[in-house]
Amino acid sequence: MSPLDLGGLAQDTEVLVAPVHLAGPGTEEAVFSVLDNAAGWTKTVAFETDTYYASPCQRVRIANPVESAYGGWTITYSEDPLGVPDWITTFDRNTPREIVVAFTKTLVDSLPNHFRDYFSDGELYTGLGQEDVLRRSNWEPVHGSRPYWIVSPDSRAALRTRSGWLDEYTELLTPEKSMWRLSGGVDPVHVPTWRAFFSSSTPQHLRAAAATALTSLDAVPRFAGDIPERHRDLVNVRLAEPMAAVPRAQAALARRPYAVHTPAPGAEAATSPASPAAHGRSRRQR
Repeated sequence: MSPLDLGGLAQDTEVLVAPVHLAGPGTEEAVFSVLDNAAGWTKTVAFETDTYYASPCQRVRIANPVESAYGGWTITYSEDPLGVPDWITTFDRNTPREIVVAFTKTLVDSLPNHFRDYFSDGELYTGLGQEDVLRRSNWEPVHGSRPYWIVSPDSRAALRTRSGWLDEYTELLTPEKSMWRLSGGVDPVHVPTWRAFFSSSTPQHLRAAAATALTSLDAVPRFAGDIPERHRDLVNVRLAEPMAAVPRAQAALARRPYAVHTPAPGAEAATSPASPAAHGRSRRQR
């Protein structure tokens, strides 16, 4: 990939960026597309900003609460749809969307038969966990570290595995105390730009899907203004082909802080009304 001077580009210039862990979050359109097109899933929009999905079996709940502490996406699974979650995964608002999409699409695709295809006797079982996937891409352990860390070859992405015992309820309530944390940035261990948390019971195939997306060598699409300032000297960038669908490009731009909010042609007619918020409900989120 040939180098490109980002300083000379308008912020809404479409570019291709590598590696993904330094590319910035990107737009959320692909995540919404996976869930909006998932058969039988229900969608609720609250407060005109926060989006919630539920699977047909009601075991999986997915939240995209914009003003929460983490933003991004929180995903829970409960064997008893009305019970305490068995596992929870949190992608903060800065996590590259490709990682969220890989996790979410694998979840949607494998849920109908309750992940049986990924069990040890299933046709899609690989036996690989997220650390196996990362080590295959030459990630290396940080010797003597506690908790245990492995880092990417460029030292700009890391996986932490928590040491010691912690009761499951504390882990479910506090993402920072999750069993695993993926992160990226100039200093991914101490001052990460983005973080993704996986509790102890998060299925192995879902964690592996996220790790596979993280280690992909493919350049990812971004607007030039999406790339974090601190990452600009660390990424490879080239110009992308213009987006074919103008309304899609405008919708993506509308989510950027530098965008001029001009609706795409026909956008008002295509937008479904938001579900009303529950009366008196608190907006307190995780």
